[in-house]
Amino acid sequence: MQVKHLLLIAILALTAACSSKEVLDENLSEAELYQQAQTDLDNSSYTSAITKLKALESRYPFGRYAEQSQLELIYANYKNAEPEAARSAAERFIRLHPQHPNVDYAYYLKGLASFDQDRGLLARFLPLDMTKRDPGAARDSYNEFAQLTSRYPNSRYAPDAKQRMIYLRNLLASYEIHVAHYYLTRQAYVAAANRGRYVVENFQETPSVGDGLAVMTEAYQRLTLDDLAATSLETLKLNYPDHPSLVDGQFVPREKEADNRSWLAKATLGLIESETPLPPGQTRASQDVIRQYEEAADQIPSELKPENQDQRSEAQGNNNDRSWFSYMTFGLFD
Repeated sequence: MQVKHLLLIAILALTAACSSKEVLDENLSEAELYQQAQTDLDNSSYTSAITKLKALESRYPFGRYAEQSQLELIYANYKNAEPEAARSAAERFIRLHPQHPNVDYAYYLKGLASFDQDRGLLARFLPLDMTKRDPGAARDSYNEFAQLTSRYPNSRYAPDAKQRMIYLRNLLASYEIHVAHYYLTRQAYVAAANRGRYVVENFQETPSVGDGLAVMTEAYQRLTLDDLAATSLETLKLNYPDHPSLVDGQFVPREKEADNRSWLAKATLGLIESETPLPPGQTRASQDVIRQYEEAADQIPSELKPENQDQRSEAQGNNNDRSWFSYMTFGLFD
């Protein structure tokens, strides 16, 4: 029964998809086709409006509604939840009509399409943390809104674009902090410190600057770089005294000290230690490199070692101090 139900649902879906293909009358005039597209937009029938707007552009590429239909096609694709098509249509309009009086609207819709690209159906109904998702679309949206505000600062869409840029900038900074904390959990302290410094240097006036300083402090402490850790901590205390990582004026690391013991040592609660704990700031990989260097140094012949090279050169120098008479007699009268 379940298989039959699935087949019935599939047949109904295919029937609905086939029936949704609208056949346009080829005898429609430019004005009639444009009016029907406007009616579809007013009724939120965006798929039908897209079909009519594309037909209008292809049938009457130099008509009086050609430019307007291209502009409204961006909006129809955006409202139809097709961000890639909306961005493509916006880029085409900007390329073909850079001096159009409403080209700022194309820039604005292009930024909106990227802004909503990651906000799918789940994000609308579930409390998803957008700062932990891939920031590619958010970065594109920020750059597109930045183009709008820089090229058309007096545009009617500039104020809204600036507000969205503030939100996107905070989101991008929070994403960098999440990545930095991931590096801390993986003991990649250099990468974590670099991420924290990147936030401090490039995302000023965002709430994540204090988090960036905290990440830098923790990473430098793990690396035993005391001077850098102290500088980061003083900056954190001075500018963000109420930061969660500061408890009674003392810095509390967010991530616990990594347990580098083997599984056998952990299972026996330390009764059987297969390897000695690593010194601060060192890893197994760095110890392997040092060990390989020492083994290679031990395999060098004794006569080629630097200290023996000096003695050998001194001996050769003494031999070179013979007189010319000694050379002529091949050393017989030395």
